[in-house]
Amino acid sequence: MTKQRTSGRTVSRLTVHLVCSTKYRYKVLTGDIQKRCRKLLIEICDSEDIIILKGVVSGNHVHMHIEYHTSQDISGIVKRLKGRTSRKIQQDFPTLLKKYWGRHF
Repeated sequence: MTKQRTSGRTVSRLTVHLVCSTKYRYKVLTGDIQKRCRKLLIEICDSEDIIILKGVVSGNHVHMHIEYHTSQDISGIVKRLKGRTSRKIQQDFPTLLKKYWGRHF
């Protein structure tokens, strides 16, 4: 049996499957960038109290099956995941600025 989240008077288990692709579907999530992206996503989910059930970082997209609280909205979660990872990866790997000159990742 799966563990449910409880808070006050509610019992819930909200899950969602996210697929985020890179701009223009460039295959840039390889090698060190792939490892850094995976590490950043895990750190962000830990800080936001989001449980990653399954996840894969492929060459040009990321699959994540996550579980979150009822107090969180999915649009805010996606915004934080994509925004923070994009900013940190572009800071750590300045070679990406040649492909993504407008800071769109």
